[in-house]
Amino acid sequence: MKYSTDQERPRYLRGAMTIVEFCARYSVGKTLAYEEIKRGRLSAVKCGGRTLIRARDAEAWLARLPAVTTTEPQT
Repeated sequence: MKYSTDQERPRYLRGAMTIVEFCARYSVGKTLAYEEIKRGRLSAVKCGGRTLIRARDAEAWLARLPAVTTTEPQT
């Protein structure tokens, strides 16, 4: 999708997002997001009083999550 201005582009495509935007984008709760930051698994930056997550850090966090493995039933 093309955006005519940078302001029309969702924040996660602009380079950084707030915690609320991160949570909405990745379908996680704020508690989990802050826990991941506290444990060092998700990088965040401060801008004044706001906590921001860079898009590249969010994608790196997502890529490091463990894959779900399934086992086929024995027949």
